[in-house]
Amino acid sequence: MKARIERVAIVAGCCLALALTANPAHAQFLGHNFRGDFGLQSASQPDPGWYLAALYLRYDADTLLDRDGNSIGVDPERRGAVAANGYSVGIWGVTDIKIFGANYSFMLFPGWTDNKLEVPIIVLDQQIETGFTDLYLQPINLGWHKKHADFTAGLGVFAPTGSYEPGAEDNLGLGMWSLELFGGATVFFDKKKNWHFATTAYYEIHSEKKDTDIKVGDILTLEGGLGKSFMQGALTVGAAYYAQWKITYDDLGQDLEQLLGVDELPRQRVFGVGPELTIPIATKKKLIGFLTARYLWETGARSTLEGQTFVFQATFPIPSVKLQ
Repeated sequence: MKARIERVAIVAGCCLALALTANPAHAQFLGHNFRGDFGLQSASQPDPGWYLAALYLRYDADTLLDRDGNSIGVDPERRGAVAANGYSVGIWGVTDIKIFGANYSFMLFPGWTDNKLEVPIIVLDQQIETGFTDLYLQPINLGWHKKHADFTAGLGVFAPTGSYEPGAEDNLGLGMWSLELFGGATVFFDKKKNWHFATTAYYEIHSEKKDTDIKVGDILTLEGGLGKSFMQGALTVGAAYYAQWKITYDDLGQDLEQLLGVDELPRQRVFGVGPELTIPIATKKKLIGFLTARYLWETGARSTLEGQTFVFQATFPIPSVKLQ
């Protein structure tokens, strides 16, 4: 029962993209991975079954940093000068099918956002109506459960379902396909699996943007955290983190290179850390679901925005878990 409760609490949401920057000389094109959407026990797959998850994501940025870490834009006294809200409701199906000894699972998460996603131009304080953004699908998600660790591996796909036209001020998608390869581990430090540390790596590869010859560089994101579980795994607290680097340079295409007068832009990086809490929703006889809140402050940013990320998630196993 304890393992069942612990793994139900792991379910995570979809990834949404954020907008970036106000200065073309330091602009960076972002990928699809929303930093901070995974945290504690990020590499642990839940037990076989169906899971419904509702996710709210909020990003506020107050400064833009150059390649040397100097503030070059956005008012540092105005928290939320650049802001994005994201919403998603999706499903995760975990099966009894074994592949290389792992349980096969899949997930589908459509999303909505109110943020302008085109770069390098962003209009601060511009109000954009919330709309459908790019779709996230994981056709392959494999999970292994060992005595002292859990492991995960698989691939995800972002489909360009959000509105996108080059140069438009109301884009809600990124106008490109993204392939995301991932793998990670959750390590347990005691027999009861109360103490744990997790890291999952996500590597993004992108197609050219719609109707352009612009191709975003490859991006590596690490997400996880150190935490402790209580109440047979139903309650979890700890510190979550993320780290993101652009591994290869953006291919700006001929037109944008001529406009900016450069053939490459500095590669970005950013780190985030902060608390995470998961609490159960339950009656005396049933475990209905879990609520998870995560808040991370960014630091060490280079050639990108620096701010705060808030994630709130409600997860429900279908059907509810009976308590003994």
